[in-house]
Amino acid sequence: MTTTLALGTYRIAAEHLPAAAERAANSPAQMIDTAPNYCGGRAHQLIAPALRTHPTLRVATKVGFLTTDSARAATADGVLGDTGTTTRHSLAAPFVRWQSERNREELGRDHLDIIFLHNPEQPSAQEPLHQQLRAAFTVLEEQAADGRLSSYGVATWQGFADGRFTVADLDRIGTEAAGTRDHHLTTIQLPVSLIEDTALSQALHRRGPITHAADRGWKVHASAPLHGGTLTRLAGKSDLAKMIRPGATIAEACLAVTASCPGITAVLTSTANAEHWNTALAALDKPAIPTDTLRMVLDVLATVD
Repeated sequence: MTTTLALGTYRIAAEHLPAAAERAANSPAQMIDTAPNYCGGRAHQLIAPALRTHPTLRVATKVGFLTTDSARAATADGVLGDTGTTTRHSLAAPFVRWQSERNREELGRDHLDIIFLHNPEQPSAQEPLHQQLRAAFTVLEEQAADGRLSSYGVATWQGFADGRFTVADLDRIGTEAAGTRDHHLTTIQLPVSLIEDTALSQALHRRGPITHAADRGWKVHASAPLHGGTLTRLAGKSDLAKMIRPGATIAEACLAVTASCPGITAVLTSTANAEHWNTALAALDKPAIPTDTLRMVLDVLATVD
């Protein structure tokens, strides 16, 4: 497959994260996805040693959510309004600028590979969402122009599914922020699995955000491919693994489905277990599941209680 594996850090306990980051750095994955609110606000500091030791290791982080400590610091620095203090989420331009710089400091890198706006569908301000996005994109375009950022994107859970924005919307807003179609918005991240299967089903019929992003040459990162582990139990009940890839474990089969979705460029897996990590690598190191098989699997899964 051409789809790559990346280490997701959302579900990894703090005591296991440094070793997981080092494992990712020494594997073909070569990317870590994180956020300043993960591990109770400690995720950046915990993966920073791996980033120092492995300068080619790529990192994607986010702006948007706050911890208690970061909310206190942002308020003290005058970049967080009353709404952000209450919701613990902000896309306001001063806060996006502030959190981006804080991310660089915590990660120990002057230049970041990707910054995602984190779940922008969160109700975090009075302004219309597209207006918030434009202001935030403008800040990130400035950072890209200054050489402190390679690209940016949107990491969402429900934004596309709920119709809060489309890929075409993001492309247009990025163009407005940059003043040119050659903007630095190049990646989207969304859940893609046999449970969160809306975007997957759409992509199999050449529709939806994955296809629309791929048609623009954007990268698409799939989050939650095992849906927090619940998917492996469901697939086991329905014996889907044999249908997907005979001889594969349930986890391998489910990961292969996500990785085989047309347009997906990276799959995030959040595990500190070396065996599980190697299983994910093996799953992505095999030929893609044919599209017709993926469609049949979705049809079968729709009948499972």
